[in-house]
Amino acid sequence: MAEQRTYEVRTYGCQMNVHDSERLTGLLETAGYTAAPAGAEPADVVVLNTCAVRENADNKLYGNLGHLASVKKKRPGMQIAVGGCLAQKDRATITDKAPWVDVVFGTHNIGSLPVLLERARVAEEAQVEILESLDVFPSTLPTKRESAYAAWVSVSVGCNNTCTFCIVPALRGKEKDRRPGDVLAEVEALVAEGVSEVTLLGQNVNAYGVEFGDRQAFSRLLRACGEVEGLERVRFTSPHPAEFTDDVIEAMAQTPNVMPSLHMPLQSGSDRVLRAMRRSYRQSRYLGIIERVRAAMPDAAITTDIIVGFPGETEEDFQDTLEVVRRARFSSAFTFQYSKRPGTPAAVLEEQVPKAVVQDRYERLVALVDEVAWAENRALEGRVVELMVAEGEGRKDAATRRLTGRARDNRLVHFTPLAVDGTPLEVRPGDVVEVVVSYAAPHHLVADGPVRSVRRTRAGDAWEARTAAPATATPGVSLGLPTIGVPAPLPPLVDGCR
Repeated sequence: MAEQRTYEVRTYGCQMNVHDSERLTGLLETAGYTAAPAGAEPADVVVLNTCAVRENADNKLYGNLGHLASVKKKRPGMQIAVGGCLAQKDRATITDKAPWVDVVFGTHNIGSLPVLLERARVAEEAQVEILESLDVFPSTLPTKRESAYAAWVSVSVGCNNTCTFCIVPALRGKEKDRRPGDVLAEVEALVAEGVSEVTLLGQNVNAYGVEFGDRQAFSRLLRACGEVEGLERVRFTSPHPAEFTDDVIEAMAQTPNVMPSLHMPLQSGSDRVLRAMRRSYRQSRYLGIIERVRAAMPDAAITTDIIVGFPGETEEDFQDTLEVVRRARFSSAFTFQYSKRPGTPAAVLEEQVPKAVVQDRYERLVALVDEVAWAENRALEGRVVELMVAEGEGRKDAATRRLTGRARDNRLVHFTPLAVDGTPLEVRPGDVVEVVVSYAAPHHLVADGPVRSVRRTRAGDAWEARTAAPATATPGVSLGLPTIGVPAPLPPLVDGCR
């Protein structure tokens, strides 16, 4: 490029979109773009990585595009690109409704973005490229992550399920699995850079292996991750109850670096609603999984997704959901009010539940979820927990400064970095501390006493090195590109589609 242009990537939706955005930023930096400084002028290139699952996704997209149109008029040469699930779904409709958009690309060809941007500049017309199947597995693309110590690692893309409320399989395609050796090669490369925590990612992560015919591939992969020296924490998201098998529970319990945390989407506690949702499990199977997980890992924290107000849901159905919440004792739950998603079978079902009824049930569900989560958190008061320190500061008050970390069970803990004698401790993101829980809230824990121990880690060293020099993009494992960056830990983003 004759000039160095700036970029901004805006991400909407689930973990897979977040992971894709890491690839998009890596691609742009490898092509010579630089991240636009926060608070500076609008970027030369703005990329919207969209979601088709969230409510009013279309309205939000075109609202954002309308705002960008006025910005673009004042900035000659500015480019706007739209990618992700909504781009895959709407295709050329985007440029019809927003002709100022320069590039539209789908979920299967994120690697084409730099070429499409350059082609649009030269041709001075919009470029639309939507592939029907994956051309390059995302993890082979350059990456820019924001963290030195935690990373997403994609084991599969796509989904073979046909849930009636979900459009993702139509947009992401059928499940496509990476070979175990490729996944482990990426994990080992990340650990060599200082990463100490990885989250294995897939639309239906525990179905991993279906493409190459190994029903125990995922449990084998968890155990193999346990053999990677220097890898301290392994997580995964999101599994499907219908395919969650005992070999995975055994692998979790027997592999020390696989964390005792599990996100197990429920969606509904009613067998009748689960059948209408086309979820291939029932309440008894779901609760059986929870019981076996707790038997193998008594301290496991289990989270979930729940949809309220699915078409035809009765008060009796809703009470079944509340009963599962009481029995499962979730540490937290992502709760959603059902809304029509164009293109899904559920959108045309009769017996849509009135909005006022949905709102009432939603409020009762949230109240129960918070009650249960708070009780589960209070049971940890006085307990010693091990935290991996997160990036950024935690809550502040007039008296002291709190930092934030994640416990092994993924609970969020705010702690005060003070020694027993009251002197401040040097604690870096990625380091590991032990603290005593002094107070529990519904959504987090607090440890206001002194830190019992601090372990400086390679991950903390990597964070320190990274903050001393500008971060750039890390290549995908299979590409011979120069190493220019590190991975980022991101909070779970749940879209109700698991």
